[in-house]
Amino acid sequence: MPSYNLSYKSTGYFSQLICNYLAEAEALRPFYNRFPNLENFQEQIKEKASAFSQETRTVLTSVLSENYKMVEASQATIDNIESLRQSNTFTVTTGHQLNLFTGPLYFLHKIVSTINLAKTLKAKFPENNFVPVYWMATEDHDFDEINYFNFKGKKIQWNREASGAVGELDTNGLDAVLEIFSQELGIGKNADRLKTLFKSAYLEHETLAQATFYLANELFKDYGLVVVEANNRALKNLFIPYAEKELTQQISYQNVSKVNKQIEALSQDYKIQVNPREINLFYITKNIRERIVFNNNSFKVLNTNITWSKSEIIQHLNEAPECFSPNVILRPLYQEIILPNLCYIGGGGELAYWFQLKSNFKANGVVFPMLLLRNSVLIQTQQQANKLKRLDISNEDIFLKRESFINKKVREISNIDIDFSTQVNHLKTQFETLYELAKKTDKSFLGAVAAQEKKQINGLENLEKRLLTAQKRKLKDQIERITDLQNQLFPNKSLQERNTNFSELYLEFGENLIPNLIKHLEPLQGEFTVLTF
Repeated sequence: MPSYNLSYKSTGYFSQLICNYLAEAEALRPFYNRFPNLENFQEQIKEKASAFSQETRTVLTSVLSENYKMVEASQATIDNIESLRQSNTFTVTTGHQLNLFTGPLYFLHKIVSTINLAKTLKAKFPENNFVPVYWMATEDHDFDEINYFNFKGKKIQWNREASGAVGELDTNGLDAVLEIFSQELGIGKNADRLKTLFKSAYLEHETLAQATFYLANELFKDYGLVVVEANNRALKNLFIPYAEKELTQQISYQNVSKVNKQIEALSQDYKIQVNPREINLFYITKNIRERIVFNNNSFKVLNTNITWSKSEIIQHLNEAPECFSPNVILRPLYQEIILPNLCYIGGGGELAYWFQLKSNFKANGVVFPMLLLRNSVLIQTQQQANKLKRLDISNEDIFLKRESFINKKVREISNIDIDFSTQVNHLKTQFETLYELAKKTDKSFLGAVAAQEKKQINGLENLEKRLLTAQKRKLKDQIERITDLQNQLFPNKSLQERNTNFSELYLEFGENLIPNLIKHLEPLQGEFTVLTF
């Protein structure tokens, strides 16, 4: 299977912050623990081993073993869960929302990156065990972000009323989604497999959390993936001291707010991903997930009549920790409290908000994990690769934004030279002489010279645009061919992995899809991968 790599920066689809992180820019050094190269994992292992308790391991393995009773676990996954009892076992973790039928393709890329990193670490440090973990974001409440997936340019959507934590939603109504999806899939072995997978996940499980748990296990159980459902009383019990500190001291707000100002001061290109609340906890019960606030010497759940005094809320926290849900600021802390985790693997936006959290981890006495950008992949068929070659479109060309892509190719295939940069430079040289002449005679003419220069340069640029537009009309058929190909590989003018659902590729490649991703993606290579199937 042919593949090639290119830098994230050269794709034009990744933020300056992430590109600087991959380049190990010194200015970002205070915001992470250790950069994710293989050698640095040795110190991360030592630090996490000394801080993670055997008691937590016991609780964790007990919860995981109980959760896995509801699916058919592979022996590899069972062995991984059991190994977590041992002090020399660590996790590498990725997380994702409960998107319908996995959502965008990068769901697969995240988990493949995690599985492959665990394998890489085992080869480097054979005396230790490394378990790949997928953390389900069952406590999120933004249903509109997860209730659909894209298939061949169409939106397959689950329409219903929803409130509270999405993991608790029942799966009513998904039979209608399957009916629509089945019609789009058509017939064939791969189509049948997808229909069965959807039916088994969503029509044979009561909640969205159970359905997603089943689906992730079915897709990746052969690789020992461990799925974590952290909305659990026993696990939340481990979080009680930190939740109490959040309620009474509000240290997350203080620490993250300070770091946000530091990050913003570094560069106008660095965008803050999340802003902390004074209290970064939600209260969850059936159909409710609302913020906890402190007003007038009492704690209150927004949009409800629920209130407590300080002593009452601490008592309730200890009696029912499962009702307290960390928001985006505290969820990473909760994760690292209950997992012997070394590294979090996420997309660019996720890593950007993790950069905001290191000082809050320190204030809570929790080891900050290493942060690794997940593999990003463009998958193309052999037919598409052949078209790219036939149309003389380079590996770099295909990543250009649409207008730049078209202009570049028109100039290349045109029988006339539509590039006036030489003429513009020549004009600027001529005007340098006029500027010198004006200085020697009457400086008041400098403004007139500058105006004339701008007018003539604008004229050349406008003429270039008009000629380019005319040539585009003349080369209409060629332009349609190249843009159609780019549309196939970059749906909605975005990266394939951010738009396309895995089912579209599974329909084409079947059961070879995931094994080929496992085979070819290297999580520590730090480059974008293009694969030809």
